[in-house]
Amino acid sequence: MALSGLTIGQVAQPAGGTRKAVRLYEAKGLLPAAERSAVGCRLCTEHDVELLTFIRRARTLGLHLDNIRDVLGIRDGGIAPCATVRDLLDARIAEIDATVAEPAALRETLTDTRQRADDRTGGEPPVTVCTIIEDPHR
Repeated sequence: MALSGLTIGQVAQPAGGTRKAVRLYEAKGLLPAAERSAVGCRLCTEHDVELLTFIRRARTLGLHLDNIRDVLGIRDGGIAPCATVRDLLDARIAEIDATVAEPAALRETLTDTRQRADDRTGGEPPVTVCTIIEDPHR
């Protein structure tokens, strides 16, 4: 059952996207250039819906458009892109781990710095947090 003749909105909606996203994906080469009606409307197919659904799911996982284009290119070349997808997911997981680790490390540094301000002993003059920031070895 071909869906030729559906508007861009009618194709975008079932795939969970927007007309703007369809235009962007076409401009970025993720979707093939569409045939156009006499008045310039995109003539969509079932394949367009499948591609949009795939792209939308990949975007939900945080994959970048360039990565998605690479996966589609591999698939269109007749090769299953499973290894590439696994590599992309591993890279995305590493990005998220780094994003989570950075604030955790900063929090630990802040907590340690704050604790040093409270733990001054041995008759040393009081040290303010400002002094610790200026000289982190104090």
